Amino acid sequence: MLASLIALGALGVDAMLPALPDIGKDFGISNANALQWIIAAYFLGSGAGQLVFGSLSDWLGRKPVLLGGTIIYVSLMLVSALVHSLTVLIFLRALQGFSASSSNVVTRSIVRDLYSGAKMAKVLSISFMIFLAVPILAPSFGQIILTVLPWQAIFLILAGIGTAVSIWTFLHMPETRPLTLRHRPDLAHMRRVALFVLTDRVSVYYTLAVSFLVATLLSYVSLMPQIFHDCFRRPALMAPIFAACAATMGAGALLNASLVERLGSRRISHIALTSFVVLTFIHFIWAIAGYETLISFLILQALTMGCMSLTTSNFGAISMENVGHIAGSAASIQGVITTVGGSILGGLVGQAWHGQVSLLPLGACLCGTAALVLVAFGEKGRLYRGLKTAS
Repeated sequence: MLASLIALGALGVDAMLPALPDIGKDFGISNANALQWIIAAYFLGSGAGQLVFGSLSDWLGRKPVLLGGTIIYVSLMLVSALVHSLTVLIFLRALQGFSASSSNVVTRSIVRDLYSGAKMAKVLSISFMIFLAVPILAPSFGQIILTVLPWQAIFLILAGIGTAVSIWTFLHMPETRPLTLRHRPDLAHMRRVALFVLTDRVSVYYTLAVSFLVATLLSYVSLMPQIFHDCFRRPALMAPIFAACAATMGAGALLNASLVERLGSRRISHIALTSFVVLTFIHFIWAIAGYETLISFLILQALTMGCMSLTTSNFGAISMENVGHIAGSAASIQGVITTVGGSILGGLVGQAWHGQVSLLPLGACLCGTAALVLVAFGEKGRLYRGLKTAS
């Protein structure tokens, strides 16, 4: 159920990818880079919404906030099917992301209510693995819809899926926030939480590191339609290759779930992030040298996304280690930093598109290196030493 709630947010992104060219034609958009804001606005709204929904869940409980967010999500999807302006659609996409953030931040809080340490990382990995079925299937799902219906139908179908998940949540989701622990949100409380989150060494450095990894994910998602249309001239292959890359992310999450309690989240994620940087550097050199093909792109990008999966799920758990007593508010502040920061950084990478595949691995390599440096600061340089026990 948690994975399905998280997947609502991803579905709102990935199912739209095949529709971007059609939206551009309908709205008369000549600059394809402008269409990236349909994706970026969603991420930006998601970041801002986490601050609101996380605080509300600490006050009103997890379940009612989840239901409220999904109902708003459904309503906005229905309205989006009626618009005739790119500007209005981008605005609505930001609001969609805002509402979808409820499922992201509140589900993280629910997991933190119930688990901690390596066990929490394992549960998040299992949820992440199920959630990754969305990017495997969503682009093909969107493409199938477009073969028989206009792009507006995607929004209507997403509204139907959101309605089904809302009913499931209403009927079966337990409340994990006891009345004795609830408190009314106030500015003084948020300042205290923000101060704790931003001064706790583990929390701040790992949160910032996740921001750079989110940036690589956003730039990857935003650039895929243009890469396959402008460079490979094979837009029909975007969905299966996107699915293959998502499958390696799922495999990474499954591997992490099976190993994290034995090897520790730090050992796995630090090695995975180092591998991520090396792979993206190799991919950049390969592409800039003119050797890039569909096969090489598939192999190198799939391996890159697998390393990202091993990294992000663990970093998310590590960043929450010391904030269990304020899980909802802390998760919301961390979510704002990672999502808004990642959206801005990823948007900058996407807007630098110049028709060369090499931009994607270059941006990922720079962001991955920045994340590695931040984690090194967070661990006081002990990235690979002292990891003989699970942590």
